[in-house]
Amino acid sequence: MERRVVITGLGAVTPLGSTVEQYWQGLKDGVCGIDLIQKFDTTDYKVKVAAEVKDFDAEKYMNKKDVKRNDLYAVYGLAAAIQAFEDSGMDMEKADATRVGVIVGSGIGGLMTMQDQVIRMHDKGPSRVSPLFIPMTISNMAAGNIAIALGAKGTCENIVTACATGTNCIGTAYRDIKHGYLDACITGGAEASICEIGVSGFTNLTALSESPDPKDACKPFDKERNGFVMGDGAGILILEELEHAKARGAKIYGEVVGYGATGDAYHMTAPCPDGEGAARAMKLAMEEAGITPEQVDYINAHGTSTHANDAGETAAIKLAFGESAKNVPISSTKSMTGHLLGAAGAIEAIACVKALQEGILPPTINYKNPDEECDLDYIPNEARKAPEATYALSNSLGFGGHNGVLCFKKWTE
Repeated sequence: MERRVVITGLGAVTPLGSTVEQYWQGLKDGVCGIDLIQKFDTTDYKVKVAAEVKDFDAEKYMNKKDVKRNDLYAVYGLAAAIQAFEDSGMDMEKADATRVGVIVGSGIGGLMTMQDQVIRMHDKGPSRVSPLFIPMTISNMAAGNIAIALGAKGTCENIVTACATGTNCIGTAYRDIKHGYLDACITGGAEASICEIGVSGFTNLTALSESPDPKDACKPFDKERNGFVMGDGAGILILEELEHAKARGAKIYGEVVGYGATGDAYHMTAPCPDGEGAARAMKLAMEEAGITPEQVDYINAHGTSTHANDAGETAAIKLAFGESAKNVPISSTKSMTGHLLGAAGAIEAIACVKALQEGILPPTINYKNPDEECDLDYIPNEARKAPEATYALSNSLGFGGHNGVLCFKKWTE
């Protein structure tokens, strides 16, 4: 028998704040978390802006030794996981730990460690490379350390699908619970790739905005959009089988009711211009949820602020929704958070859950000049009240043609 899957805990470390409350308040208020890069000197760099995590205290969640033994992406992931687990009220001593999984991914993994240690090897020789280089660099270590810290002994996986990572992790966790392999799962994504090599690589790929104004650099669906802005952070959700959650009196934020995953089979970095692959993923998510396009009340778009993504995603929504495309409210919260790569889908899933819970749809900020290629309702500049909103889709589209879409439902007893 297929089982219902609910969300019982949320945790976030983002450019808008290092708690879910700060993050969600920032989204509702249309706050821009993008600023001039502080991590390194950008004098010789074309790109000067990013959405860095600010005012984050790692030692609230782990000791100094553990902070030093982990790359920053894993530190962010562990912090968000501890927040979410504590928020859920789950007690691992009372749960069957072998039925609690961890599925947390990172699009890039320990890029800062990789950069630092390659420089060290070059400057000081191979014997000076850290013995922790490998475990700090590999992208499964956020999941591994979360499982160790929280005592979760079920499935422990790291799905890597570039910018669709967080969404694919949550979707896989949803299916594992729905089909009876797990009772609960700690799931999401983590990323920390704002460093010299990360910014250089994406710049030379011509993917990033070179705007000198941080407050105007990320403008999804706007005619003047000119590239995405890198972001760091992590988002974690606790998913749980409904009866398991009810039995322990858990509070419930919302329900996961559908998931679609497809491949474009088109290009290494560019999305398919007609949006066929992304449209199929949206259709699959709605089909599993048992709803029609007319019933979708909000789409959190991938909306990166690149020309190709936003035009292609608009085409995909039209393909998936038909005549209903012009009626569905859509926003890109990346306009405020930047693009968290492998963690983007995870923090955007949290945005969807909170939007349905509170009946408030977050905006797309910096939207000034409509584009004839992007002619849908992008909730420009100010949040919108939607007390009746029941279903939301969260879209994630990754390099390599990975498309992931989640469908969330408002929780009602």
